[in-house]
Formats: sequence, C-alpha cells, structure tokens
Amino acid sequence: MATAENGDGNAVGTYIGHHLTNLKFDLTSMQFDSHAEGFWVLHVDSLFFAIALGGLFLWLFRAAARRATAAEPGGLQNFVEMVVDFTDTQVRDIFHGDSKLVAPLALTIFVWVFLMNFMDLVPVDLLPVMATGVGIEYLKVVPTTDPNITFGMSLTVFALAIFYSIKIKGGWGYVKEFLTHPFGWWLAPFNLMLKLVEEIAKPISLSLRLFGNLYAGELIFILIALFTLGAGAELMTAPLFALQVALGSAWAIFHILIITLQAFIFGMLTIVYLSMAHEHH
Repeated sequence: MATAENGDGNAVGTYIGHHLTNLKFDLTSMQFDSHAEGFWVLHVDSLFFAIALGGLFLWLFRAAARRATAAEPGGLQNFVEMVVDFTDTQVRDIFHGDSKLVAPLALTIFVWVFLMNFMDLVPVDLLPVMATGVGIEYLKVVPTTDPNITFGMSLTVFALAIFYSIKIKGGWGYVKEFLTHPFGWWLAPFNLMLKLVEEIAKPISLSLRLFGNLYAGELIFILIALFTLGAGAELMTAPLFALQVALGSAWAIFHILIITLQAFIFGMLTIVYLSMAHEHH
C-alpha cells in the first residue's frame, strides 16, 4: 500500500487511486485486469461484497424467524421485529395498492443497502491490506460506492415499476398516461417529452444519490487516513495518531446517520415508485 511520504504528490495520488480502484475481471480476455474498461468487465469485489452481505441479511432474518418466541424474545428477534414493523408501517402509509411483493421488497432493499453502506465504517486500510497479503492488489469493500451496483438496483426497481404499470393499467392505459399527462390530448407531444424525462430521471436520481453520498463519505475517510498516516510516517508522533483516531471517529459517528438515511431513502422511493405504478391519474 502506498502512503504519502515527504509530501510526494505521486505517492498521494497512488494511495487515493489504489483505494478507489476495483478488482476487475475482463470476460473478453478471461483474466483479472484492474485497468480494463467496458461492458464485459466485472467488478469482482463489488459483486462479492454485495452478494455476501445479501447472504448475511438472509441468514440473520432466517435465524431470527426460526428462534422467534413470544415468551422471552432475544436481542436479534427484537431488532428484526423492529425493522419489519418499521418497514410495514412505511409501506401501509405510502402504498395503497394490492401487492404482496412491495413490503418484502422494501424490507430487503432497506436492510441490504444499509449493510452495504455499513462497510464504509470499516477502516479504509484494513481489508485492502489483508487482501494484499494474499496477492489481491486492489479491493473496494463498499459496494454502494460502485455506480454499477447502484444503477443495477435502481434499474431493477424501474423495471418493476414499468411491469406493474402495464399490469395494473394495461398497455394502452400505460401509453395513454404518457400522451395525456399532465396537459391532456392537445399537448400530447409535449406530454410525451415531459413524461420521458420524468421516467428516465427516476433510476438515474435513485442510483446517483446513493452512489454520490457513499463515494463522498469513503473519500473523506481516505483523506483522513492519508493526512494522518502520511504525517505519522514522517514524524512518528503520538498526537498525529490521536488526531487520526479523533477525526475518523467523529466522521464515522456522523456517517452512521448518512448510511442509514440513504438506505431509508432508497427503500422509501422504491415504495413510492411502485405505488405510482398502481395508481391511475
């Protein structure tokens, strides 16, 4: 791992670039290449942590369900029941259609996104250094700092919204909404243009909001580590180590609010979009 030494700008750039580079697998050449770009390049680290955290979510909630008891509920059961009740309340307040998918989907998205965001609180050098020890050069551990992950999730929500719009309103009803809303048949071309912009903006804003907030948070953690570790390597002073701990802890405490809020927003907007798909204008 490169650190900043003697104010070396190249070392600073290398350190930041190292932390912001994904472990990539090029399907065209069938080999790992962290400089590869294009549609057929997989971000292996983002996929690994996203799938692993999704599995953790399923395991935790299944374990809580299997051990559930009305007599003496444990801490895990209380936590899961709190999250389920909270999500169910939000769905009942926002969604007025008839679907057995929306509440489980909102719960899954909220918890899954929260777990992926929570990886931002892991010390920035911990897992990359461990990966370097086993021969993995690059490793990004926060899936939601990868726009491919956030866009993939938002496009899935967008596809579900389109599916339910057509299912509930019918094909002609869905097309008619594009042509007549909000100004009626007389301004159909203008309505179509506005509606297309509105629909395209949904997955873009949904994904970029999550990506931008988490990417900025991760970058701040990197800058804190870069500043204090670089100075500490040169001066070897205990106050600089204490400064790193203080700055990192302060930002981590504030960042807990951000990662929770972003998971909540992503989940609630999913409910809103699916609710709009079930309603007639």
